[in-house]
Order: sequence, then structure tokens, then C-alpha cells
Amino acid sequence: MAIEPARAWDDFMAQARARLAPEQPLETRGTLTRLTGLVLEATGIRVPVGSQCQVQMNGQEPVLAEVVGFAGDTAYLMPAGDIHGLSSGASVMPAPAYVPALQLGAAPVEEAGAGVGALLLPMGDGLLGRVVDSQGNPLDHAGPLTQVTAQPMDRSPINAMERDPVREPLDTGVRAINALLTVGRGQRLGLFAGSGVGKSVLLGMMARYTQADVIVVGLIGERGREVKEFVEDILGVQDRGRAVVVAAPADAPPLLRMQGAAYATAIAEHFRDKGQHVLLLMDSLTRYAMAQREIALAIGEPPATKGYPPSCFAKLPALVERSGNGLNGVGSITAFYTVLSEGDDQQDPIADAARAILDGHIVLSRALAESGHYPAIDIEQSASRVMHNVVPRAHFELARGFRAVYSRYQKSRDLIQVGAYMSGSDPQLDEAIRLQPGMTAFLQQSMFEAAPMDDSIAAMGQALEGA
Repeated sequence: MAIEPARAWDDFMAQARARLAPEQPLETRGTLTRLTGLVLEATGIRVPVGSQCQVQMNGQEPVLAEVVGFAGDTAYLMPAGDIHGLSSGASVMPAPAYVPALQLGAAPVEEAGAGVGALLLPMGDGLLGRVVDSQGNPLDHAGPLTQVTAQPMDRSPINAMERDPVREPLDTGVRAINALLTVGRGQRLGLFAGSGVGKSVLLGMMARYTQADVIVVGLIGERGREVKEFVEDILGVQDRGRAVVVAAPADAPPLLRMQGAAYATAIAEHFRDKGQHVLLLMDSLTRYAMAQREIALAIGEPPATKGYPPSCFAKLPALVERSGNGLNGVGSITAFYTVLSEGDDQQDPIADAARAILDGHIVLSRALAESGHYPAIDIEQSASRVMHNVVPRAHFELARGFRAVYSRYQKSRDLIQVGAYMSGSDPQLDEAIRLQPGMTAFLQQSMFEAAPMDDSIAAMGQALEGA
């Protein structure tokens, strides 16, 4: 039933009056005393770590900053904007919380309460189909956000015993993954590769073909041009209405890159808690760790492994563990994180740490990519840790057989190519050589071609039979 115009106006005015006269705590204000590199130091302001503050100079736009540490009476802040023009003596005060725009005729909503300077960002169905930055500001020139509420980013972790185990297979539309690295709904996987091997393209394929109610994409620390390409070329018109894109490109300050990853995860949690199945795609987890490294080193934390301080390895599981199945089987977040292996080194500290906390890893090979083999998935190094729980035994045994034949050929590949192998010496290797062309064709797939689960399993069987 439509709301009467007079009543709608009364509700609108009541909400406006409530916002004009909230209960305000006593204001605390400090002074900027030092600026070194990326870190601002202020005295006289006492707010908790994680609080949002504004640094104000006369005649200039305020600079948003977050409290990342303190020593005695000195607070360390990391800026989220351009610090050009700041000088000693600038005022530092808690930033006002985000307040969604009022909408005439919309049902009144209760905003989540939070402490002074707490980070509140827009959350709700109004984000669907939109592209926003790490602070919830629209980037798509489609007007202000509506049907959203201001929600805190800090959320309590779910009790591990209240999560349902991963038991249901998820169709990703990628033949090699469906057949050999089957994904379960609520699983968390990493795409491991060096730069330029095809991580983003494979991520786009899964965004286009994976079955999900909502898609949340976090583009963290990557090239700025990829944002519009992802929205227009990969998501397209058909999927954009169920997707939310959070963009924090490489030129954003480290604070915003970290905040973007947390915001994308919080949006996925919001829709999961409503009972929906969410696909979370984050590109990349390594850039998130690098942003944390920049902040930690700037405030004086000692480096540990290859320049990464200990806090980096504590932040990674805190972020990743927020995805997965919801409380008592209500809703799920299936997450794919890209992990950049510097110099194609799979023992890179971030890659090694991510592999230990994720439920599987898909490794992309530069040698396969250079030979024109796409997607360049190295099935020998890749694994899905929940596959045995989500597929029938016949499918699992078929995949094991495929891996065994494929691996036998790869181990003798050099001998075969130089002509050192004599046919008939090893009947199993002879069979692997005969099946190799069909198996290689099975593992390749165009980025605009979808491969449903049943078709992928059937094609794997045909490749093993040499059909």
C-alpha cells in the first residue's frame, strides 16, 4: 500500500529533526605536530585506534585520516587523502559519521550506533549495481546512494562450531576447475600467479559464470583502468544489477586500499546474513598485505620476513576468515582471492601464508601462458581441499585418473621432445602420449565460453577415453 503524501512528509521531517539534534558527546580536539613520510603525529586528541579524524587547515578542505597507533600522548594517523598544504598546528578532530541521504516516502530506518570517530559506511540493497570507493562514495556518476544505512565495519567473528561445513558443489563455468578442482559453496580459494599470467581474466570468467545471488568485487591496489573494463566488459549489463564493485586502485593511499578490502568483505557479510549466496572476488590479497606493510613500517613496526612485519601475517587470516558459510547454514560467501607471487616464487611469504589459510589454491603457470594455453592452470600444483566432500566418488576417482595420466606425460616430456624415448618401453607412458592432445584441449577454454558442471565431467571422461 502506498504511503499517504502527508504521512510520508511527516516521517521525512521527523527523521530530519532527529538528525539535527542528536546526543553529541564532548568534542575532543588535537593539534598536528609532525608529518614524516606517510604518518601524521598529533597531540591532545584521545580517540581509540581505528577512529576516523579530520585534519583541518584554514582555507583548505579537511584531510581524512585514521588513528593507527599511539605512544604516550601522541596519536599516529594515516591519511586517506592528499596531505599537500598541511603544516604544524593544524586542527585534528573526530570525523563526522557517514549519514545516508534522506528519501521522501522511504520507510524510516535505525542507524547502527557506534563510538566517536568510528568508521561507518553505507550498507544495503542500494549498493547493488553500483561502483563505489573505499569510503562508500559512488564512482559511477549514477547519483547518490539510496536504500542504504550507515553500518560499522567492525564485526564479531562467527563461532567456528556454528558454521556449516562445505558440502554443496558450486558451478564456476570453468571446465578445468569444475572437473579437477571442484569448488564447494562457502569455500575460499586463492589464484596464485606472477604478474601478467591471467589472474584477472580467470577471475572475470568466474564472475560471469558462477552461480550466485550477489557478486561483490574488490579491486584492491590494481590498475585503475581495470575498474571500468571489469564493469563493462566482464560483468556486462546482465550481471551488473546483482553486483557491487569496490575500487581502491594502486594510486590510492595504503589506508584506503586496506579499507577497500574490509569494506568489500563487510558488504558480502551483509548479504550473506540476509540468507543470500554471495560470490566475493578480491584482486588482490597481496596488495592488501602490501598496504598493511606500508602502514606498519611507517609507524615503526620492525620488519620480519622479506620486509613484511608480523602484523601483516595477523591481518590476512582476520580478513579471510570472515568469508565462508553463515550462521547455521543461512547464506554463504564463496571467495576467490588473487595472490601475486613475486618473481613466480611460490614460496613468497604472502603466497605461503595465504596457501596455509585458504581452502585450496589454483596455480597459474607462466610457461603455459607463454605457450598460448589459457586458462594457464597448472593442475599438478593446484588443489581443492574440499573436493572430496562435495563430489560423488566416481567423479573424484575420474579426476584422480586424469591427474595421474597427465602427470606421467609431464614427467617424461623432455625425453619425448628430444626423441630419447622409444615407443613400447612403457605401456602406461604410451597411453599418456596418445591421450595428451585430447587432455590438453580439455584444459583450454575461451574466456567467453561457459562450461557447466555436467558437461565438464563428461568432457573429462571423453578425454581419458581418447574420444
